[in-house]
Amino acid sequence: MRKLSLAMIKQLAIRLGYQMTIAKSLVIALLLAPTFAHAWPWSMDMANQISIKPQESVDPANPGMNSFPKRSVPVAGTATSSIEVKDKDAAFKLVNPIPADKKSVEMGGRLFAIYCVPCHGKSGTGDGYVGKKLLMTPFNLTSSNDMHPWDSKDYPDGYIFGMMTFGGVVMPIYAIDLSPTERWHVVNYVRTVLQKKAPVAATAAQKTK
Repeated sequence: MRKLSLAMIKQLAIRLGYQMTIAKSLVIALLLAPTFAHAWPWSMDMANQISIKPQESVDPANPGMNSFPKRSVPVAGTATSSIEVKDKDAAFKLVNPIPADKKSVEMGGRLFAIYCVPCHGKSGTGDGYVGKKLLMTPFNLTSSNDMHPWDSKDYPDGYIFGMMTFGGVVMPIYAIDLSPTERWHVVNYVRTVLQKKAPVAATAAQKTK
């Protein structure tokens, strides 16, 4: 009977040891979980700063959103792609309405430097700092591109416009950031500067504007 009791105690100790090991593992996992999730109670998201957010009340006694000023009216936003074209197939058929004159190309160059250079690079070959970190290399927009022969009828101006409007696999959508006219300016810059196509001279009516 004494031997049986000792055996039972031994088994109980082993089971308790297993349970203690499991309990310790759970405690460690619970302690580490917030670290991996960056969710410690004292962690602060960068959005939570001392700066005042848009329309946020500066009065601690009256928190929340400030009301709009009296007699205020909403400002029209940037024209979206849905107003002009519904999908890439429809964009493909569009004819560039903006002549690639000096003014358009210069504006396109400024916009390209802001929105396109991070991925496509200044050269337009897809060697931008962000583009190098992507799984897929951004399109080479120059005439040296063998995969996408930009002078072909398979890649008209509407194709480039559609890619900017609706995005691609790694290409973001710029329909909200750029108006249709601004997107055509970028197309003109790509065609004229990066692909070395001759610019279209401005008409007499445009020169008088």
